[in-house]
Amino acid sequence: MHHLLWYKVCFRKPLILLTAGILLCASLKAQQIYRADHDDWTYYFGLTLGYNSSYLHHTKSTRFMQNDSVLTVEPGSSGGIVMGLLATARISDRWQIRANPQLIIGGAKYFDYTLGSRQAFEQPTVKQTLPATLVSFPVHMKLNSDRIGNFRMYLLGGLRYDMDLSSNSASRNAEDLLKLKRNDYLIETGVGFNFYLPFVTISPEIKFSRGFTNLHQTDPALKYSSVIDKIQSRMIVFSLHFED
Repeated sequence: MHHLLWYKVCFRKPLILLTAGILLCASLKAQQIYRADHDDWTYYFGLTLGYNSSYLHHTKSTRFMQNDSVLTVEPGSSGGIVMGLLATARISDRWQIRANPQLIIGGAKYFDYTLGSRQAFEQPTVKQTLPATLVSFPVHMKLNSDRIGNFRMYLLGGLRYDMDLSSNSASRNAEDLLKLKRNDYLIETGVGFNFYLPFVTISPEIKFSRGFTNLHQTDPALKYSSVIDKIQSRMIVFSLHFED
């Protein structure tokens, strides 16, 4: 009995692992490598499709605690569609620089206000909706891993400039509650994966953006504006890049 146990532990399991390793190596060796010279290209281009989820991070002003006209302020958002172009240039075997201008449609942000003291015609809650259509200009540095067959992962980081085309729209100014600035600057980081196919490289990617601009156009005369000090953007973007 002990001999059988010793056989299972000291012989069968290593034999199984060795066999699995040999089969895996044979599979990788037999795998066809697509576009093996792609990483040596000086530059290449592509298209981007994606989905974003964003919200507005805010800090309350000192006036929020000094009056009871507004009891709570809560941000919210909905998702939007991302469409863009892609240009990547090679710096070294590991490093690349990438520009990815995008149009971000939808993803309207809003603030929910709960009122304390209010006029007879006012509702106990007020919702300020801020529609958004952004033109975005991100520039990233990419750090690539080794390519394994037709797969590779990468890390990226960089800066992004956003211009809100809806900042002066009629719907944004219909209610004199809250105003946001047109221009925003953000720090962006993310991770992605390259899947090499015969005629295209497909790269799913997730990015996290953090704005460092105070977007709030403060107006002390407006009670919905005066209770907020800073407003900064936050965004998560899921992208699918199609590169030549």
